[in-house]
Amino acid sequence: MPAETSQTLDRGLRVLKVLADSPEGLTVTELSGRLAVNRTVVYRLISTLEQHGLVRRDARSRLFVGLGVLQLASAVQPLLRDLAMPVLRSLAESIGSTAHLTVADGDEALALAVVEPTWTDFHVAYRVGARHALSQGAAGKAITLLDGGESTYAVTSGELQSGARGLAAPVRGVEGLRASVGIVTLDGAIDESVVAPQVIAAAAEVAQRLR
Repeated sequence: MPAETSQTLDRGLRVLKVLADSPEGLTVTELSGRLAVNRTVVYRLISTLEQHGLVRRDARSRLFVGLGVLQLASAVQPLLRDLAMPVLRSLAESIGSTAHLTVADGDEALALAVVEPTWTDFHVAYRVGARHALSQGAAGKAITLLDGGESTYAVTSGELQSGARGLAAPVRGVEGLRASVGIVTLDGAIDESVVAPQVIAAAAEVAQRLR
């Protein structure tokens, strides 16, 4: 027997998802059309979400996701870090390179968790909170693979730091999360036949922990 659900809550969550996918904003009429719900219902939903800071409207009355969502998102980041850290630690020690979990933040890649190997003489110091364009670096390019394509990982050389090489795989199958797991090294060319399977497996394990 299916569990009972709240239609109002479901519609409110759909409002947030539709607005999150509409960076240019939507009018009430446009939102009503996207949701296939009449305007009166949409007005009530928007009014409630505005009171909680989850939806905002600009001077043209176009609707956007509100800043209140950031507070909710910030509470999720420590959970992501805690769940990913054991996987990153194992990956860093196995390969001997700095391992990281990177998430998409708009058009940027944000390093959310970083683990450095304990036994190497030299390794890349990759700072938590570091940002770069999604179009640069293995971590960002791996995240864009979630949008399609046959590649299972991305590899780059010298795009973010001279001499640094990176390999990263997207974290797949976690709804609402755009992230990658990867490694970065200064030790010459990356042996993709050895490193790629371990990074892909680590990304899959992180995804499993988050489901």
